[in-house]
Amino acid sequence: MALKVLSALDVAKTQYYHFKAIIIAGMGLFTDSYDLFCIPLIMRMIGRIYYPKVDKTVDPKKWFEVPTVIASTMFCVALMGAVIGQLVFGQLGDRVGRRRVYGVSLIMMVVGSIGCGLSLSSLTSMVFVSLGFFRFLLGMGIGGDYPLSATIMAEFANKRTRGAFIAGVFSMQGFGILLSSLVSMIVCSIFEASANKHNLEKPSELAPLVNIAPISPESDLAWRLILMIGAIPASMTYYWRMKMPETARFTALVENNALQAAKDIGKVMNVPLSTIQEDVEMINTPNTRAALSNTYPFFSREFLRRHGRDLIAASINWLLIDIVFYSLNLFQYHAFRGLMKSKININLYQDAMQIAKYQALIAICATIPGYIVTVYMIDHVGRVKIQAAGFFFMAISLFTIAKVNKGGLNQGPGFIILYGLTFFFSNFGPNTTTFIVPAELFPARFRATCHGISGAVGKLGAIIGLIGFILASREQPKGIEASHTLTAMGGVCVLGFFVTYFFTRETMGRLLEENENVDELTGVWFVRFWPHKVWD
Repeated sequence: MALKVLSALDVAKTQYYHFKAIIIAGMGLFTDSYDLFCIPLIMRMIGRIYYPKVDKTVDPKKWFEVPTVIASTMFCVALMGAVIGQLVFGQLGDRVGRRRVYGVSLIMMVVGSIGCGLSLSSLTSMVFVSLGFFRFLLGMGIGGDYPLSATIMAEFANKRTRGAFIAGVFSMQGFGILLSSLVSMIVCSIFEASANKHNLEKPSELAPLVNIAPISPESDLAWRLILMIGAIPASMTYYWRMKMPETARFTALVENNALQAAKDIGKVMNVPLSTIQEDVEMINTPNTRAALSNTYPFFSREFLRRHGRDLIAASINWLLIDIVFYSLNLFQYHAFRGLMKSKININLYQDAMQIAKYQALIAICATIPGYIVTVYMIDHVGRVKIQAAGFFFMAISLFTIAKVNKGGLNQGPGFIILYGLTFFFSNFGPNTTTFIVPAELFPARFRATCHGISGAVGKLGAIIGLIGFILASREQPKGIEASHTLTAMGGVCVLGFFVTYFFTRETMGRLLEENENVDELTGVWFVRFWPHKVWD
């Protein structure tokens, strides 16, 4: 049985509130990417400020580096917070409502962003303790925003353009990455212009007996300001998040209140109440109440039979893409290293600005275009085809880069183009679709929980990728050569292609409630599409 309030949403014309919801929901992803992807250049600045000793007995490339253990911790602590946030807020979203916990995750993001710029004391150890604590809090808020934003957008969207709307929410990530780069360049330019030039002496110009590279006292404020600015876009949308009504699917299907669902939708969208009022009588019949009740719990064999394969496939796909995607973002410095000036020949502001410049270049030329193409194509091509093709072309690009640069990096035009293509096909591919599919596959009463589980597994993949890449790239000569690292990433993409092709179910053109049905023909354990793919 399809409730008319839900049918009205599925066939509703695209209208102003859809775009407003994209901005409101997407601002969390915007803040997420701003804070997660500005940390590499922040760690670069912190290394210059808190580890200014010049050790002329080692390679100058190793000067001013934050110790590997501390760097890994600062990268991963936010991701660990995101794992917990996705699990906790996902379940809360299904238990008490999407809107009720939506504002809480945003507040945690704002407090975490501001707190990252504060320190409990001026001691180096306490600076990292404080930064780690608030990044963990920030990560929890970011993690909570993932399942809530995806679920809310999926449940507000119409069937025809649902994929584009959810992809639009996720595409805000690309603009967050771009803003973090622009803000970093602007802040560093301002601080460099106002600094005492004597305190910005290049390390290569130091006298032979000087073993401390001077920095301006104000530089400690610069990286803090960059992090705290991340709180501004998130805080700007708090009011509008609190004004959003609960989604009609949660109200009607989980709380069994079709009348309230109709009223909520009537407040924000052009859906006449008179066309859905008869649901009020239907919802109160014994048969209807039984049909809408939670007939099986999350931890049950029936849930595993109906949705276990989908949950496992969504989680593994997210795990695999995050291993590669987050490693690629750390690889940016190595990719452009041949085009950048050595850090001993520039001051700390110039060092941070050149990293931000190339990060912005990738965002403009590859990351954002990938998101835009996905928004345009997702409801025409389908989720599975885009995801499989994305994994495939990422693998081709990574294998090619690894082959032509075997034994060392040679940053020619071809290398840069191939590197950019991996970002394009990650976003016009699995990085976006892994966010979309879990929001469409599962019943309303489990939707946020399952999306949170899938995302949490994905963030574990990000942690694996980050730690593995940091150890491989920073502990030379014991570490793995860059070509081997790229080959391993390509292998992960190949595995993602096969998991997508054999185990992932297409959701394009289907009502959200249709995905609860079990296709008995393809109900062979785990392999979702074998019969159709072999027999058709």
